[in-house]
Amino acid sequence: MAQLTMIKAINQALDQELKRDPKVLVFGEDVGKNGGVFRATDGLQADVGEDQVFDTPLAESGIAGLAAGLAYEGFRPVPEIQFFGFLYEAMDEIVGQIAREYYRTGGTKKMPITIRSAFGGGVHTPEMHSDSLEGIVGQVPGLRVVIPGSPYDAKGLLISSIRSDDPVVFLEHMKLYRSMREEVPEQEYTLPLDKADIKREGTDITLISYGYMVQECLKAADELDKEGINAEVVDLRTVSPLDEKTILESVKKTGKVAIVQEAQNMAGVGNQVASLIAEKAILSLDAPVARVSAPDTVYAFSEAEERWLPTKDDIVAKAKEIVNF
Repeated sequence: MAQLTMIKAINQALDQELKRDPKVLVFGEDVGKNGGVFRATDGLQADVGEDQVFDTPLAESGIAGLAAGLAYEGFRPVPEIQFFGFLYEAMDEIVGQIAREYYRTGGTKKMPITIRSAFGGGVHTPEMHSDSLEGIVGQVPGLRVVIPGSPYDAKGLLISSIRSDDPVVFLEHMKLYRSMREEVPEQEYTLPLDKADIKREGTDITLISYGYMVQECLKAADELDKEGINAEVVDLRTVSPLDEKTILESVKKTGKVAIVQEAQNMAGVGNQVASLIAEKAILSLDAPVARVSAPDTVYAFSEAEERWLPTKDDIVAKAKEIVNF
């Protein structure tokens, strides 16, 4: 089994789905001959042709609108919004059209659209490229929001998203693209949507996260283990809707929880997770629900982002505080 980066796993998933189903269409800014700004679509146009993989103008509203129209005509669009910080230009189409079309048509029209986009910090992008805006789309009824935290998960979840008849916002953390490798099967496979995954079993505290912060939680868990604290790490994978069962079972087992996200404290999906725990597992808690996040400011300029982003050390400090509460 090959060791792949996440960008290669995503490329492989797209390649296999394009060849499996001619109604799968990949389009966006520079995704064709250039293979995308991160090379996620590298080689796909040469492989399957310009009818299935093609470039669009630099117009996110047009990309999302085209996706809605194609889905209406029976296609399975996989548009790319080059950076998720450009979400706002496509909000009317995504929220006002795509998310509510199934409801609006009484279930007669489906929107099998998978909107891929890069987000996340730690890679020194220009302003408005690294913002974590998953909390915005995570509050929209009718949208599923998927955020893989590893290459293996990225391939299986992307294939499942493309095959879903519901609209999916599929967010890929830029720091994960090439910062790690993992065994990924060459053949196609799916992973269940709406299902969290326990990345590390533990008994003393639950660390709940998603995206790149899952890797920071795993590093923190290793550090905590040296001090006799056994942390469980839960990767949400789908942040909307949440896998309530896995979250609550883990929290009830450990009695302590820290929610970790890269987004600002007021943003992301941590607030929703905390509310769920407070409503349905508060009597199982031995300490307050803890939060680790970025500060409530706009995303820092690249020169300062390392001081702005949450780290393994922040998670370790918060976990020790809660365990010793």
